[in-house]
Parts: sequence; C-alpha cells; structure tokens
Amino acid sequence: MADINTGTPDLGRVKTAIHRRLIQKLNLDRLSQLNRDAVRSEVASIVESLASAESTPMTLPERERLSREVLDEVFGLGPLEPLLKDTTISDILVNTYKDVYVERKGLLERTNVQFRDEAHLLAIIDRIVSAVGRRIDESSPMVDARLADGSRVNAIIPPLSIDGACLSIRRFGREPLNVDALLRNNTLTSGMLALLRGCVFARMNTIISGGTGAGKTTLLNVLSSFISNRERIITIEDAAELQLYQDHVVRLETRPANVEGKGAVHQRQLVINSLRMRPDRIIVGEVRGEEALDMLQAMNTGQDGSLTTIHANSARDALGRVETMVAMANFNLPEIATRRQIASAIDVVVQISRLSDGTRKVTSISEITGVEGDIISMQEIFAFRKTGLAENGAVLGEFSATGIRPRLTERLAASCVNLPSSMFESTRLH
Repeated sequence: MADINTGTPDLGRVKTAIHRRLIQKLNLDRLSQLNRDAVRSEVASIVESLASAESTPMTLPERERLSREVLDEVFGLGPLEPLLKDTTISDILVNTYKDVYVERKGLLERTNVQFRDEAHLLAIIDRIVSAVGRRIDESSPMVDARLADGSRVNAIIPPLSIDGACLSIRRFGREPLNVDALLRNNTLTSGMLALLRGCVFARMNTIISGGTGAGKTTLLNVLSSFISNRERIITIEDAAELQLYQDHVVRLETRPANVEGKGAVHQRQLVINSLRMRPDRIIVGEVRGEEALDMLQAMNTGQDGSLTTIHANSARDALGRVETMVAMANFNLPEIATRRQIASAIDVVVQISRLSDGTRKVTSISEITGVEGDIISMQEIFAFRKTGLAENGAVLGEFSATGIRPRLTERLAASCVNLPSSMFESTRLH
C-alpha cells in the first residue's frame, strides 16, 4: 500500500502556509519559466523561516519532505506526484479528495494519499485540463485530457459526481510495451504474434476488441510497430495516447465545444478529413460512434491496413457494436447492407481480456469470412481456454489453435508472408 501523506495536521498546515507565501513572493506569471533549482532554493528558505517561527519543531527530513511536497504543488500534480513516479502503477483512481486507489499488475489497492480538501483536488484537475486547452466547470462537468507523458485523464465533477470530484488517470510507461514484453507476460504466443504481424504487413483491416483496461491500446501500439517506416500514418483519437515511432506520423485529436457550445470537432470529421491527407494507414484510437460508417467506407475504398479498437466482450459482440455505431450515422442503411459493408471492410478481430488475477491475454483471434444469409460469418483461429484457478488465485489455462486453416493465408502468401500450416493444427500452443 502506498503511504504518501502530509503527516501530522500541523505539518499539513505549515505546508499550506509555505505554498501560500511562495505564491505571494514569486511572480505567478513567471512561475513556469523559473529554474526548478532556483525555486527549490526559495522554497527551502521559506521552509527554514517558517520552521523557525512555528511552535511545532521539524526535523531536517521533515523540512526536506515539506520542500519536496511544495515543489510538487508548484510544478506538478501535488499529492499525485509520488504515484506518477511509481512505474509499477498503471491506474490512479481518485474517488474523492480523501479516497485514492491505484492499480498494480491488474489489481486495485487503496492508498493513504489525500488532498487537503475538495478545492485542492479541483485545482489539480483544472491544472491538468487547462494544460491541453480544455476546461471543466458546472456547465462542462466532465472532460478527457492527457498528461505530458501521454497518460490518459478523465475528470468528472459535481453535480454529475455526487460525492465530489473524481479523477482517473490511465498511465502508459515511458517506453510502451513491446513484442518481447507481451511474450514475456504470456499475453499471447509467438505463433499468434506471427499471424498478427503478417496481417499488418499484408494490410488487413484489424479491430482490437476488449473491455476497459484490457490492454487494447497497448496491443494497438505493438501492432502498429509492424507498419513500414516508409508509410504515411494518420492517427485519430479523442485524447492522444498512441505512441508510434515511425518517421511519418500525423496525429489528429478531437476538440470539445467552447464555452458557447461551438467549435467541437468530432472523430467523424477527422476521419473524413484524413482521407484528403493522402494516408497509407489510418489508425483510429477507439471507434465509438457514427465515425464507424466513415471508417468502414475508408477500409472499403483503398485504405487497407487500418487499425482500431472497440469496447466489446467478444469478437461477435464487436461486430454487433460496429453495426450499432453505423446506425448512429442516420443513413438508414438496411441491416443486410450494413453487415455486408462490415464483412467486406474488416478482416480480423482480436479479442483481448483482463482476467480475474489481473493478467491480460489475447483470448481470441478470428477472421471474417463473409455473409451467410443475413449473418456475418467468422471463424476463430486461435483462442485462450481457461481451465481453472490456482490456490493463489492465478488463472489457469492454455492457448490453442482451433484446427481451422484460415482463408487469409492466401492473402498472406500473396504478400510473401508464408506461415507453416502446422501452426494452425488443433493443438496447445507454446
């Protein structure tokens, strides 16, 4: 359990006083431009003078701690800074100003971190959202944003959040997980990875499906790393979080409405605009609305090799959600026309799940084979089968091939991707 608190009430009061005096003494407009060492020296001086004046004695470690916490208030996110520096934490969840949880290795744990009060938490939230040109207030009480390191942030405040402001931070490592890490974590097998690498190389349109926190964005980052450095990639996201390292990447991000309720730019507009930007690949961070129709049309009209993620509990559910999103565009397409569009556009659906023990697994890789009657037909190629739980709660199971040789192997071969037929034989994978 993280134990990062301001200590005794007296020390907390002194810290607040130091912060107030520092703001009064320094020019607030120049604060962000000041050298951190200069401010550190100023903070240390104020701590020393206040400590001398206070009736509560402070040891040298306590003074250093106060200096560090005040610096976090000035330059960072206050009480959250120690959590942000902890590389083992993947999620920071602030339920109220005095109730903070973190996720480590897929499991939640409560911390001793607290803000001074509701106003303190709101000030930190405002600092985060204003840094990316967004706002949060009673007229716009929820917002998506991001931190400088790419971490995804969601904030929601009263009146929507009844018990007080809430803040959720989805963290991404300074270096995104790579292929080796996924194999080392047993997220998938080398054979499954070889198939997905081939699909990206052969420009097959792929959807990554999964629940919240399942690892969709991480897997999308890994698959996008297989794209040639000679291609022009355009990414479209609500809050930019993809970490691509190719040379030719154009990143687009939606924009919320302004105070007058105008100026919003939605994903659908960005998808349409991206088609005029001569893309080789379009990557939509997450398809969640009417932009699904434009994405499918792009996939069907030359933008092969597109990648996206979607919230769904299974590959079949993912297709159903795409169908629902297409209907949101209000084009009144017949169901069968929509399903044919989906079957023609999407080649592969990858299902990833977070299991009860916190581990993440690619639980299914399926290919779309067409439309039979009025149903989209698909067949599973690889799967993870759960077999039970160990005494320590670890999920037991195994990856296996279903025994179906996928039709997409012909397209892979046409792109000089030749996979051994033995890898598709019905057997346990290693």
